[in-house]
Amino acid sequence: MIAGVQPRALPSSLEGRKTFRFVSHELSSDGEIELRYGFDDALEFVERITIPVEAPITDEQRAQVSGLVALLHLTAGVSYFKLAAPPEVATEAWTPTPAAAALLEALYSEGLGEFAYENRDRLPGGLPRPVFAAAPAPAREAIATGDRGVLVPVGGGKDSVVAIEIMRASGRPWGLFSVKNAAPIERTAEIAGGARHIAGRVIDPQVGPLNREGALNGHVPVTAIVSLIALITAVLNGYSAVAMANERSASQGNVRWDGIDVNHQFSKSLRAERLLQASLAEVAPGLGYFSILRGASELAIARAFSRFPQYHHAFTSCNAVFRLDPELRLQSWCRDCPKCRFVYLALAPFNDPEHLTSVFGADLLDDPAQTSGFALLTATGGHKPFECVGEEEESIAALRLIAEDPRWEEHAVVQQLATDVLGTVPPGTGDPATVFALSTEHEIPAELRPAADELLGA
Repeated sequence: MIAGVQPRALPSSLEGRKTFRFVSHELSSDGEIELRYGFDDALEFVERITIPVEAPITDEQRAQVSGLVALLHLTAGVSYFKLAAPPEVATEAWTPTPAAAALLEALYSEGLGEFAYENRDRLPGGLPRPVFAAAPAPAREAIATGDRGVLVPVGGGKDSVVAIEIMRASGRPWGLFSVKNAAPIERTAEIAGGARHIAGRVIDPQVGPLNREGALNGHVPVTAIVSLIALITAVLNGYSAVAMANERSASQGNVRWDGIDVNHQFSKSLRAERLLQASLAEVAPGLGYFSILRGASELAIARAFSRFPQYHHAFTSCNAVFRLDPELRLQSWCRDCPKCRFVYLALAPFNDPEHLTSVFGADLLDDPAQTSGFALLTATGGHKPFECVGEEEESIAALRLIAEDPRWEEHAVVQQLATDVLGTVPPGTGDPATVFALSTEHEIPAELRPAADELLGA
């Protein structure tokens, strides 16, 4: 906190709230899910999620997804809870099973780690740690999954492209899923082909004005929310599993604070994946959930993505543009954020400068003004940025590769970082062979491992 400066006060409607309430959830026959929340007995919120279905939902289907809808209700509530981060929660519509309670307590603490770190001057109690009371899980029959195979969420970036192509190579049936249909998602899906399932999500309209009035705001574990929407979509459309595109580096935190590793990508981590898997075993047994890229580094994924040039002018991974203008979400590269820099750096060893310039609209590695931003990716001059970027060693490995590449070695940023970073890190740090090696720490089904290993390990 800056000396003599008082933290901004909460809006009066949120000031002094003690309990965040999970009021009710309902799934209609046409696929609309209504989620209701509240603070104490005063302020209420309604979120609406639309699940794409081909026919009216039957009572049998509603029973199959009832636990998933309840878990989505409690998970999606994080977007409203963080407005005031009160000390208590009340689960009025559903008492979570033991594994679901463990998942929720992680999402509402570690999953809000970056949010709490950035708002630490306004959170005298530090990291939120709400307790979710649990009840024994009732016996459930296995989900009667269909024969359409695996549903692959598409975000418009390089990772989901590689996940799609692994599924294609496996010979197993698959389909595509997204929440909304941003331009790069649509372009990627058009190139990939296959069946598409597009869900909708509408946040309560009170959230924006409350944020402008001073409500607590920051990053939430959105991947967990998207995962549950995808899982409900999978069951209602005959798929047996959801295959995420979360890489190994998503498990690495950004900075240590208040007893945890603050991780921007917590809900993409292996820990979160396993917590959700355990919850599914209680509320939707037989339904699969895993990350097809978990064994690979971002650098290995970038190498694989480089083999599919048909997607290169379709994808976008920049999040900063959305923060500037929601209408531009994932439509272009801002070329001045950690995500743009990392993706550019990760792709550089496998592409010509001219090609990347045509994709991004500029040669980021030949712009001296970008030097400090690239240095931060290696944790030189500060901690790893709060963004979906790879491990520090991956960035160092990419830098080692391009510093010896005639196509890149004369670029201004490469020359400077060869001195400032490679000249100072211990020998062996960022060894490309180590970074490219596939990890055995993953939950990829045995029948999909050959295709994943062939594309990611080559």
